[in-house]
Amino acid sequence: MNSYSLTHLADRVLLRDLATLVARDRTTTAALLAHIGEVDARRLYLPAAHPSMYSYCVHELGLSEQTALKRIRVARIARQFPAIFAAVAEGKLHLSAVILLAPHLTPETADELLAAATHKSHSEVEQLLAERFPRPDVPARVEAIDRPGATTLLTEQLSTGQVEAPAIEQLSTWTVAASVPRPNMTPLSPQRFALQVTVGQRTHDKLHYAQALLGHQIPSGDMAEVLDRALDALIGQLEKRKFAATDRPRPGRRRSAAAGRHVPAHVKRAVWERDRGQCTFVSGAGRRCPARTLLEFDHIDEVARGGRATVPGMRLRCRAHNQFGAERTFGIGFMSHKRENARREADEKRAARAQAAAEARAAAEKRAAAARAADEKRATEARAAAEAAAERFKELDVVPWLRQLGYRADEARRAAARCEAIPEASLEERVRFALSFLCPRTASRDFRPAERRVGTAA
Repeated sequence: MNSYSLTHLADRVLLRDLATLVARDRTTTAALLAHIGEVDARRLYLPAAHPSMYSYCVHELGLSEQTALKRIRVARIARQFPAIFAAVAEGKLHLSAVILLAPHLTPETADELLAAATHKSHSEVEQLLAERFPRPDVPARVEAIDRPGATTLLTEQLSTGQVEAPAIEQLSTWTVAASVPRPNMTPLSPQRFALQVTVGQRTHDKLHYAQALLGHQIPSGDMAEVLDRALDALIGQLEKRKFAATDRPRPGRRRSAAAGRHVPAHVKRAVWERDRGQCTFVSGAGRRCPARTLLEFDHIDEVARGGRATVPGMRLRCRAHNQFGAERTFGIGFMSHKRENARREADEKRAARAQAAAEARAAAEKRAAAARAADEKRATEARAAAEAAAERFKELDVVPWLRQLGYRADEARRAAARCEAIPEASLEERVRFALSFLCPRTASRDFRPAERRVGTAA
């Protein structure tokens, strides 16, 4: 008999059983959250060869990606505010409401907010938060979605044999994003995938430039082939930077071991090839950690205990399992103290750099302000001098007076030009000097500026 066939149940019984199952599911969900939070806090996913709680929930417990993300986040919030566990078990709060409330929960506001959100739907909780924590209006804006050349939506089929696990797996052990974007690589057929991505103007221009440069090798300009070659070049650079990959290693004497934390290039190449670019941590059940990102070269024998950077003495570990191994060797308290000191030093360095940058900006702004003030002062002085010269020229201009005496305009201008030789003379002296040019026979022979006559007499 099919136990999931419910056609034989009466309506009243069916509704009663449904309500019972929903209540049971809420209780189970609250217990599940408590277990997830405790496993996460103890980091028990590390001995099981998982780099994060997310990886453990998805690959070990079989939860979907979205389900794992939501429950991990709610579990961490509920550990800070334990009243959430009871509210979920009693059906007063659903998980989406907890996530909406999370940014606003504090020890002072938690009880009041949780009570206000009781038995409210997702949209009602959003309205509640909008009333309690209003945000400014969004600016009125109209944007064209399909702007030529601004962004490009690329959908190409890429030939590949393997797709890496989502990068979300490598989130830190205490960070889980609220949501993940829709998958941007969709399987179409065996070894064929559709890639959809929105790029900016610079990337758009780079892609077209790469198509142009590959015009002889790829006459069709096939975007999939262009991307494949671009990834080959990028991977080569990253491998060289990560583990000194090269087709032509330098000949010469190699040290059998390196002191300290320095790992020679030939050791990096050999260890990476031996470990196949994957974390080597293995659980008690024989499961190897699947992490292929955030990998680090780890000394099997710690440097503090005389470990040497040789091929047999090195291994690949993801960051989480590298720290986990150090904690098992030196103790959780010791490593926590070390990490706290490292964080403090990093914060101090960032603060010092920020202060230096701020001081440099302030000095630059001060110099720029001084330069602007000097430029404004010079411009003001130049304008004042020009205005004074114009006014003096207007006062000393002899042309109108010569025109009143009956001289033509061209004659008056030529005579006035001669007055440039006596720029300090008064208007009367300039007129007399101009007349001496216009009527040399009738003008007084003794015409000279007053100060010059005095000098001559002396």
